[in-house]
Amino acid sequence: MSWNEPGGDKKDPWSGQNKEEGPPDIDEAIRSMQEKLGKWFGSGNSGGTDENGLSPKAFGLAAIVALVVWAATGIYIVDQGNRGVVTRFGQYVETTEPGPHWRFPTPIESVDVVNVEQQRFIEVGYRSSGRQQAVGTVAREALMLTKDENIVDVRLAVQYQIKDAKDFVFNVKGPSPTLKQVVEAAERGVIGKSTMDFVLTEGRSEIASEVSQEIQTIMDNYGAGVHVTSVNLQDAQPPEEVQGAFEDAIKAREDEQRLINEAEAYSNEVIPKARGAAARMTQEAEGYQARVIAQSKGESSRFRQLLTEYEKAPAVTRNRLYIEAMESVLSKTETVMVDVKGGNNLLYLPLDKLRGADASKNIQRSRPAAVDRKPAVRSTTGLRTSSRGREGRSR
Repeated sequence: MSWNEPGGDKKDPWSGQNKEEGPPDIDEAIRSMQEKLGKWFGSGNSGGTDENGLSPKAFGLAAIVALVVWAATGIYIVDQGNRGVVTRFGQYVETTEPGPHWRFPTPIESVDVVNVEQQRFIEVGYRSSGRQQAVGTVAREALMLTKDENIVDVRLAVQYQIKDAKDFVFNVKGPSPTLKQVVEAAERGVIGKSTMDFVLTEGRSEIASEVSQEIQTIMDNYGAGVHVTSVNLQDAQPPEEVQGAFEDAIKAREDEQRLINEAEAYSNEVIPKARGAAARMTQEAEGYQARVIAQSKGESSRFRQLLTEYEKAPAVTRNRLYIEAMESVLSKTETVMVDVKGGNNLLYLPLDKLRGADASKNIQRSRPAAVDRKPAVRSTTGLRTSSRGREGRSR
């Protein structure tokens, strides 16, 4: 249906009746905003307004409000354990302690907050996960040459803190990368002065201590404001290509040391016993020597005294010597054979039984001892004849 037909829309596209409203005029929007601001600051339609509609009083008040807001942006708070490094146009001004502070707002002054109590870590030769577990080796950092021209795989962990926030911010550009390079250089220098066996066995603690001192000396010379708290040698081992052969060498060295320890233990057990036995034998020999010498001296003295008595009374001395000799001989036997002179009977005296009988009758002291009993007579025909009787045996 056309626009001029009956019942049509009756809207002429050229008449302007269908023209939509356009965007608002920018000048009108600015003018309306100025009027509202003029009313807000009390300018109204007074004759003191400038050509933009703002009075000097309103402009000053706006400037004061803006200045207050700008000054409020200079308030900052330093948390516990941090330090604030304040700079004015890039030049150091001061270091602030924890707490609320104020500075000239940007761009006049700025603040760099540095955490001086945080424990920071640097890993050389490996990378760890969040649980501080080694997850990979960095061969470029880990492989090092020793004094005896061997290659070792060393993993080092360095823990440090910031001791001076100003030095940390200003003196060194990129303190953490610089520290890592210093750690690697110091580690290679210390490893290069040590042998492979020393690095892999008993020298770990000594190497870590020497590396720590070297790192601290270099960083102090740089004035980096860093304090190295600990250096830990996480692992030191030969490269993977020779790992098996090196483990065999370690086992052989351990077996050697074990055998040496066992031999030393056996030696420590046997030598004192042998020394004790030797000392005991020496003492026994010395005692035997002293006893024999003393006995010999006593016998010689006794012989000289006996000789003197013999020269005075030879017969009495001979009889005494005979009696003492017989007493000494007969006291060592329990059986006595008595040969009767002129007869063929041999008397047997069972002294052991007699002694036993005497011991059992000691309680009957009122009864006389059986001294008149005749000893048992044993027929010894054929053993001893009357022709063998001698005066010596009848005694």
